[in-house]
Amino acid sequence: MSKIEVNEIDAQSGTTITVGSACKSVAVPGNVVKTNAVQASDAGNIISQSGTTITIGASGDTVSLASGASQSGFGRSGSVDWQTGSLKTSTFTAASGEGYFVNASGAITMNLPAGTAGAIVAVSDYARNFATHNLTISPNGSQKIGGNANDATLNVNGQASTFVYVDDTKGWVNVQNAEDTETGTAFISATGGTISTVCTNFKVHTFTGPGTFCVSQAATCSANNQVSYIVVAGGGGGGGNVAGGGGAGGFREDKSPVTPYTASPLDGAGDISVTATAFPITVGAGGTGGAPGSNHGGKGGNSIFSTITSTGGGGGGGDGCSGQPGGSGGGRLRNSIGTGNTPPVSPSQGNPGGEGSACGAHAAGGGGGATAAGVTGTPSPTKGGCGGAGATTSINGTSTSFSGGGGGSATVNPGQSSTGGNGGLGGGGGASMQGTNPGGSNGGAGFNNGADGTPGPGNDGGAGGANSGGGGGGSAHPTPGNCGGAGGSGIVIIRYKYQ
Repeated sequence: MSKIEVNEIDAQSGTTITVGSACKSVAVPGNVVKTNAVQASDAGNIISQSGTTITIGASGDTVSLASGASQSGFGRSGSVDWQTGSLKTSTFTAASGEGYFVNASGAITMNLPAGTAGAIVAVSDYARNFATHNLTISPNGSQKIGGNANDATLNVNGQASTFVYVDDTKGWVNVQNAEDTETGTAFISATGGTISTVCTNFKVHTFTGPGTFCVSQAATCSANNQVSYIVVAGGGGGGGNVAGGGGAGGFREDKSPVTPYTASPLDGAGDISVTATAFPITVGAGGTGGAPGSNHGGKGGNSIFSTITSTGGGGGGGDGCSGQPGGSGGGRLRNSIGTGNTPPVSPSQGNPGGEGSACGAHAAGGGGGATAAGVTGTPSPTKGGCGGAGATTSINGTSTSFSGGGGGSATVNPGQSSTGGNGGLGGGGGASMQGTNPGGSNGGAGFNNGADGTPGPGNDGGAGGANSGGGGGGSAHPTPGNCGGAGGSGIVIIRYKYQ
């Protein structure tokens, strides 16, 4: 083997020195090659140094590790490489620097690697069902998660978490947690009450008693989060003894621009846009009917949805008792009528009760309704005042009336004829009358499931219809056992676009 020993090789002419010929390898065994730049054949720098900065690769180049090679000493920027080509469907062991999408169909565990400072692992709920199929995250050996040597659990649909190993005291620390229960839909998803579909694209939730309107998913389009609703309070009970009808429960409605239907004249109670949370629903009970004797009826219960409260109807006044205030006020024979829209809201939730006539034949006023006051009783012919008209809406897909006032009672001398006032359109109970000649006497008619008043000698007021918010009819005579009709219970209906 030949050997050349020199202290320096330099070009005789030009600036290029060629060592070795084409297709030959040049080896420098056990020695160091010193240079400020290594270039490719196209003269682009592969490695270059300027001061203390070393640059790998030229502008526009891609620097990559060979298959099976690994890097160390470069550190990470707090991110992971998401393994999009390998969904995890069963228990697996994570590697530092990687993120995983879990497509669980049952309980599944992610085992963390042995942690060293700076190690990072991330995971996300691909199927959005962690609430059903929990993901358990288990640390390696005696290492910790958040300072505890226990497993962690992800149990929220759509949840994603990123863990960084800090030190042996705290171990893996969750540095980013997302609880995303939305799936990018433009519409609301909710449960609660009795659910029906109307007009193809709209859900209607009907609450006939207390419950919860639970929105599991709000719409990504904010306009679709505004719901339509009616909130109807319980109607007031009819009074006892020649008594006025009970006032209707307060009626409040608001129609969302994205849920078209024919609303009542009282539309405009106030916008409600929902979020992904639970909304407790209160449905008011009907007021009790006035007991035998000169007693006013009981007030109906309030109904509530979100920021909207409808006030229970006022009880009808018995002979010697005033009608009571409420969403709509109770009618009277003597004394004062019950005021409506109490407390006041806009648009008005109800109206006052009707006046009575106590001259000769007695005729009591009807209870107030959502859209009209109770009607005054008339002595000739002797007739109790009708209940005030309720409000008609198609929020549930069918034109339906709610919150009609109860009819007032009428009474005359034996053998004469009289008629109890009809319940107001929208559910007022029919009023009763006295009279001892059944053939010549008539009880007032009830509407929307409101009961008719009974003709003499039975003198009970008719009850308001269930879930109508209607007032009860007044009782016509203080005969023991004869009572005013109970008010009808309230209702809450919510409508929204779901597709």
